[in-house]
Amino acid sequence: MDTATIAALATLSVTLSFPFFIYGAWIMLDSETVTWAVLVHHLKYISVGLVLTTVPMVVWMVPRLLEQLSGLSALHAFLGLQAYAMLLVGLTGIVRIFQAKRNADLYKNPDQDVDLNDFHENMSAWRGRLRIGVFGYVFFWLGAYVTGLYRFVVSYLLV
Repeated sequence: MDTATIAALATLSVTLSFPFFIYGAWIMLDSETVTWAVLVHHLKYISVGLVLTTVPMVVWMVPRLLEQLSGLSALHAFLGLQAYAMLLVGLTGIVRIFQAKRNADLYKNPDQDVDLNDFHENMSAWRGRLRIGVFGYVFFWLGAYVTGLYRFVVSYLLV
């Protein structure tokens, strides 16, 4: 398979991940109460989006980075790495939130009338980390996507 075809498939894969991210976010926004079933449903879509983005990056983009290093490819790589760093920030919050909600049995019995911040003194900080991580991931992902799309057009379509 030639490089242009592989680049097109990688671009298509990353492009297809965006609707999965959007729908996964919509599931959470549309739910009045986030139960364990809603969370798992949400994570199924988010996971597909992450796979569609991460596999082309790890298998094709990262191994080729040094051979095509330029200012634009460095920017693309930097934005992509920042997106994954922000994902890790979000995960540091969500893991702790999962633990606190699970300890309070909120996934099996979601109708309890309690404030989440009452479960742990750090709950608001964890929720803040989650929000910052999600917002940062989307922001940097979009930047990396637009930069990568521009690189694809310039490198393979305008040649």
